Amino acid sequence: MYNPLIALLIAAAVALVLAVLFWPNRGLVPRWRQGRRMTMRVRSEDALKHIYKYEMKGNQATFATIAGTLNISLNETAALINQMEADGLVHTEQGEITLTANGRDAALHIIRAHRLWERYLAEETGFSEQTWHEHAEQLEHSISPADADALSAQLGHPIYDPHGDPIPTAQGSIRGHGGEPLSKMAVGSMSRIVHLEDEPEVVYAQLLAEGLNLGEIVRVTEVNADRVRFWANGDEHLLAPIVAANISVAPLEKLEEIIKDSPDTIKLSLLRPGEAAEVINISPASRGAERRRFFDLGILPGTRITAEFSSPSGNPVAYKVRGAVIALREGQADLIKVRPLEVKS
Repeated sequence: MYNPLIALLIAAAVALVLAVLFWPNRGLVPRWRQGRRMTMRVRSEDALKHIYKYEMKGNQATFATIAGTLNISLNETAALINQMEADGLVHTEQGEITLTANGRDAALHIIRAHRLWERYLAEETGFSEQTWHEHAEQLEHSISPADADALSAQLGHPIYDPHGDPIPTAQGSIRGHGGEPLSKMAVGSMSRIVHLEDEPEVVYAQLLAEGLNLGEIVRVTEVNADRVRFWANGDEHLLAPIVAANISVAPLEKLEEIIKDSPDTIKLSLLRPGEAAEVINISPASRGAERRRFFDLGILPGTRITAEFSSPSGNPVAYKVRGAVIALREGQADLIKVRPLEVKS
């Protein structure tokens, strides 16, 4: 027997199901389609980066290398490359994959976005070095060229990211860091770190564990097939050549730079109460708000600083700078290099 109420309830349920599935922009099907399009776009942009970096190193990207980088099957890679070729981003011939002019522009945009985000994460947030690359990988796909221009302006139009990789301009030009692998430097040479390779992650983690940073002065003392031994930031380091090759250095141009890294410089944290010193420089590991705070406190090269007294636990320590007494934790004082001075009695 026909029941109008039941028919109405069934119709309402069907309408609700259809709305959940197909409601514009918010339904499951439109959201699934949008997610799929996003996945394809992300994969396409990641493939463009991969092909571009291979070309810059004089290598040839293949279906296998792209599949490995994107962690997808060869069949999925083939479908992706076919779509990218249809979109005018790549050209394939006899298994070789090359970027078109449009593909190169798109690759440079995504690389620019990635490196700008890494610079932002380093300067404006508290994220650790180990996470910059991962976060930038996620953020790079959600920024337009206009947004990238705005981010660059906010950061003061930086030329390099925090690892020393060049940031492409909006016009696509790039200024390289001009460095050479540390493993190729001659014994006795002195140079400055201009780039730390952040891929693969395991190698970058080792460089971070060594406490190495951009801008530090390096003096090589031994190079052979088994190891590269060098001094940087007052410490001796020993690395396998394959790891040292991930550090790029450039020759020093001024003698005063060598003087700044002379053996009589120490970390501020090593001063004992009553001892005074002259600030030589602030470690490149100090970035963003922390570095600006040091400058605001008057901690600049040439400034006299005195260790006044320490807390009962020994940390923090009170220092006198330009007539004011400030407290610094040991980790902060480690970032400030000083030359001890004789205290007049």
